[in-house]
Amino acid sequence: MEETPYSVAEVAKLTGLSKQTVTRIFESERGVIIYQEARPRKRASYRIIRIPRHVYKRVLDKMSNQ
Repeated sequence: MEETPYSVAEVAKLTGLSKQTVTRIFESERGVIIYQEARPRKRASYRIIRIPRHVYKRVLDKMSNQ
């Protein structure tokens, strides 16, 4: 059974961090799913970040061990 990945907003709510901080922490982590549409110039790019539960747990463990 597949686990539903967390959104940035869900992780922010769970951790008490801001959405910007969550994005900064998780955007370069291995296993994070990023959907990004290529946009023409002069238009804002839009991306969706999904954080699998096992990646969320791994990063929290890593942060708590520091």
